[in-house]
Amino acid sequence: MQSEKFGAVVIGGGFYGCEVARELKQYFENVLLLESESDLMQRASYRNQARVHQGYHYPRSLLTSLRSRVNFSRFINEYKGCVYSEFEKVYAIARSFSKTSAAQFKGFCDRIGAPIGPAADELRALLNPHHVEDVFSVLEYVFDSAKLKDIVKVRLAEAAVEYELNAMVERLRYVGDQCRVEFRHRGEIREVEARYVFICAYSHINGVLWRSDLPLIPMKHEFAEMALIDVPEELKNKGITIMDGPFFAVMPFPDRGLHTLHHVRYTPHHWWTDTPGEGYLDAHKHFESAPRETQYEHMIRDATRFIPSISRSKYVESLWEVKTILPRSEVDDSRPILFRPVDKVPNVICVLGGKIDNVFDVIDYIREFVESNGVKI
Repeated sequence: MQSEKFGAVVIGGGFYGCEVARELKQYFENVLLLESESDLMQRASYRNQARVHQGYHYPRSLLTSLRSRVNFSRFINEYKGCVYSEFEKVYAIARSFSKTSAAQFKGFCDRIGAPIGPAADELRALLNPHHVEDVFSVLEYVFDSAKLKDIVKVRLAEAAVEYELNAMVERLRYVGDQCRVEFRHRGEIREVEARYVFICAYSHINGVLWRSDLPLIPMKHEFAEMALIDVPEELKNKGITIMDGPFFAVMPFPDRGLHTLHHVRYTPHHWWTDTPGEGYLDAHKHFESAPRETQYEHMIRDATRFIPSISRSKYVESLWEVKTILPRSEVDDSRPILFRPVDKVPNVICVLGGKIDNVFDVIDYIREFVESNGVKI
């Protein structure tokens, strides 16, 4: 590293952490990004359904859906080199147990201005009419995570953001108006100072706070499985989402030339919460030690009721991750942004986003933050 003192240190080299670091470089002469893995964007930024949302997914959260609509165009324009759009996308409303009817879903999409229309007959024919009320064609894309990582690395280099890999943050210490960041790197303990620290470590945000004797943020974590499958020919280049309750989605996964299968009931294997004053379960250690026994057979059996031909899919492997959400998401399925200075340590800011396209909202928060705090290089 060129310097042991930085204007800002960003903890977490996922997509959010990388983009936060790049944005901060506009306001600070030197910015350091610390990532615990051996490369950037290896965890939650890769192990997800790679969906670029247009708002359809959130009929019970108008704010989340509207922000998705706004950010959709921005994302596909700014990161067009990684966006995969050459597939047919449909949303189907289940006849039973759905929290949203077909008429309500259509009205919701019209309200937020999301493109929607009746699905073509050949697409409808893929679904079982006994279990599906209606099928709609929509406009929604996915991203290639490997190509996105390449774009991000180029932008970090252009912005002259320094980053260290295999750097596990041990704790933060607040001294005067500076924060000391202690991290383990290649078997050694190192320390840097920064005026501001942004914790963008997703499921491990509370891990940093816990080891630093700082108050935890209420969060729910799920140990989650995303199945990668090779679908039959009639499902190639198609994305199908069954709404709106304990259902599932099958989507192209461009990085592997496969499809993901995500099921609301079977993707989460178990869950736990971080509650202030009640201890902390280290999400990273739990991720390493938790058993990985696939629930793919349950996923595919239920999916076959809706899409009969999916039964001929070939299971390849599963992606495992700790998925983290804020408590309010349990109520309305929303995906709010967390941008919160730590109590009594306002120069340490925690950042959490539930969807990749929400990154633009985070960037706006950063601009407001630096302006309100009078940050100058």
